[in-house]
Amino acid sequence: MSVFDNKEFEKYELEAKEKWGKTAAYDEYIEKTKHYSKDNWNNLADGMNNILSEFAMCMKNGESFDSDATQNLVKTLQNHITNNYYNCTDEILAGLGKMYVADERFKNNIDKHADGTAEYISKAIEAYCSKVALHSETER
Repeated sequence: MSVFDNKEFEKYELEAKEKWGKTAAYDEYIEKTKHYSKDNWNNLADGMNNILSEFAMCMKNGESFDSDATQNLVKTLQNHITNNYYNCTDEILAGLGKMYVADERFKNNIDKHADGTAEYISKAIEAYCSKVALHSETER
């Protein structure tokens, strides 16, 4: 299953440049991906689809969005983005979680794994980022 239709990729790429083109994360994305082949992109899409499928499976199995299994998947998602695109800080991750439900294109594509998956991931990311922020506060 493909999360995003490849023919829409150029449109998304232009939109991303308009929104985030002046950020360090966008510069890092351009630098990291400039030599990616079609196979690289396909493998990365497969990796993302596998992660999203695992979220859907957790949801279907009744795992709470703040369960250890689901929270580990949030970290897997964050690592996937960081390792392959740009440094996915907790702040960026929190924004992605909100975008997964606020942008109908993302929501509809993610929900192809199972209805409600986008909302489940969004809540899982929110819980993850809240725990990270709370942990940081207690370390001060």
